[in-house]
Amino acid sequence: MYNFELVKPTTLQDAVAALKDDDAQALGGGQTLLPTMKARLAMSDKFVALSGVAEIRGICTDDDGRICIGGGTTHADVAKGATDYPALASTAARIGDPAVRNRGTIGGSLANNDPSACYPAAALASNATICTPDREIAADAYFQGMFETALEEGEIITEVKFPVPQKAAYEKFIQPASRFPLVAVFVAKFSDGVRVAVTGASSDGVFRWSEAEAALSDNFSAEAILGLSAPSSDGMISDLHGDATYRAHLVKVMTARAVKAAI
Repeated sequence: MYNFELVKPTTLQDAVAALKDDDAQALGGGQTLLPTMKARLAMSDKFVALSGVAEIRGICTDDDGRICIGGGTTHADVAKGATDYPALASTAARIGDPAVRNRGTIGGSLANNDPSACYPAAALASNATICTPDREIAADAYFQGMFETALEEGEIITEVKFPVPQKAAYEKFIQPASRFPLVAVFVAKFSDGVRVAVTGASSDGVFRWSEAEAALSDNFSAEAILGLSAPSSDGMISDLHGDATYRAHLVKVMTARAVKAAI
């Protein structure tokens, strides 16, 4: 580690002001940032801790029936509080381990956009809206590649709004050491069609599998997946845990499992 300034605002206004300083970086639950700091992969002179900002914590339902979750809400609280969206609550309950779930936040996870994180798949499949103090960003426009998002420098995720689908499920094939998914799929069925989001597989981060979406929109059953070819292995992650072809195959397998779970 190294010397740095830690600012602890208690209001959103103060947090936004603190992040306008040069080299200031937001600190949510710290479950990704702190390890990278220790490894000297992330270095900043000033960190703005968001854990004391009560305005960005909590869960409610808006007038459109969407589940609205504050960006500072922990995974454990999402697991307990998002009862109107069981698949989302189940996703949160299976992130990492108890220590991670009690410190990590949904806003921190989405802001980091790790290519193997769980929440990006939930947000993309649910057609969620990511909110900042100044704007709202549709999930389809928000995720822009590995560790890349539409957030501008110093922007804070204040809330994430999830439309609640008719049916949904998240299935992941866990890499035991890290607890991150080797491949995971979130399937959400809405009245106007099905959305399928894949995480853990692609070097470009979370993505939608359009062929599966079309097949499942016509026939929401695991059998609809059987006739599909696995996604192309081009761009798939290949490492000691699984090569690109294996991950592409797992996408199809986990999609079928998610559909069965949703049904």
